[in-house]
Amino acid sequence: MDRVIIHSDMNSCYASIECSLNPELRGKAVAVGGSTEDRHGIILAKSEEAKKCGVKTGEVIWQAKQKCPDLIIIPPHFEQYMKYSSLAHDIYSRYTDKIEPMGLDEVWCDISGSIKAFGGAKKICDEIREAFKNELGLTVSIGLSYNKIFAKLGSDLAGRDEVFEISRENYKEKVHPLPVRVLFGIGPKTGDKLNSYGINTVGQLAACSSEWLRLIFGVLGEDMWQKANGLDFSRVMSDGQKIPIKSIGHGITCTADLVDSNEVWKVMLSLSQNVSKRLREAHLEATAVQIAVKDNQLVTRQFQGSTPYVTQSAGEIAKTALDLFQKNYLWNYDVRSVTVTAINLQSENSPVQLELTGDYKRHEKQKILDDTVMELRQRFGEKAIFNCCLMTETKMPEHKEKVPLPFMRYR
Repeated sequence: MDRVIIHSDMNSCYASIECSLNPELRGKAVAVGGSTEDRHGIILAKSEEAKKCGVKTGEVIWQAKQKCPDLIIIPPHFEQYMKYSSLAHDIYSRYTDKIEPMGLDEVWCDISGSIKAFGGAKKICDEIREAFKNELGLTVSIGLSYNKIFAKLGSDLAGRDEVFEISRENYKEKVHPLPVRVLFGIGPKTGDKLNSYGINTVGQLAACSSEWLRLIFGVLGEDMWQKANGLDFSRVMSDGQKIPIKSIGHGITCTADLVDSNEVWKVMLSLSQNVSKRLREAHLEATAVQIAVKDNQLVTRQFQGSTPYVTQSAGEIAKTALDLFQKNYLWNYDVRSVTVTAINLQSENSPVQLELTGDYKRHEKQKILDDTVMELRQRFGEKAIFNCCLMTETKMPEHKEKVPLPFMRYR
């Protein structure tokens, strides 16, 4: 018997919450964005009215203002978004305990065991929609299907405050004519590569040989083929069940362009301290680091490489990040923003294979130093002790919103 899974996505989540908190904003072109003074001028969310003007999530505020001169920019209030996310969670929990969040505004729910009790899957979806409108003043788009991938696609295809169903009987009719990029997990680069082989639709992808796709794309090729053919068997995690964390990163848009490696180092060191803290909180260690560097032409490049040791150390993460930067960045343009991410994570209690060439005594001394620094910061505050190089100008914003935990990337 097929599972019954829904994917629920709050419409224009941040902007809708701001309008719910301040009714005077309703019906106006509203966008949630970062501080223009700190050059965090990125649109995080927009209302339907702003969307109709062509405003897009992720574009810089000045570009959005050109499209929509009357656009009202609201700073983000993550504590309110967390509150509404919790209230939304309460609504879903009326129907199932199998609730898997995807950020603050999206969830998968497995309602297979609730169908008979509540009179059918469509009735549950309609009740959820009504509860959001009546209790939170928000609307949701809901995808209904027999697997997670098609449920997610259904919510993407659904209109505002609508339900879109993709069944085992109709998925070829509804999904196969669509572009390959609509499938969850297929990004722009993978989409371009598929297009270069003449694979433009989901149906064409489904008709390919899985062996050939695996040869060209590796494990991802087999995964794409299964998704296109409706063969997603991944389960919805139960409420409260921990999902393995795939990576932990932190990025920042600088208050002014970084013009040399010394300035980049100070930013990377500061970011790595945040990454190190979160690794410790999650009881994880990194075996590799990934950096993303956006230049002042808004072009982003990513590089990654292994750390010399399995580590939680801010210093070792930052040094690996800087080494990647110096080896790969060509300095055609100055740097606007930097992200440092710890990847290939493992439990801090996992056994480690030692190498003959490693200086493990120095590594252990660094670990003891890091432990001491972390303890001092926990007792006396984040600014109780820090690297002396960070006492000078770092071109980092002084006041940063803390991004909530659900935005961490998961397996």
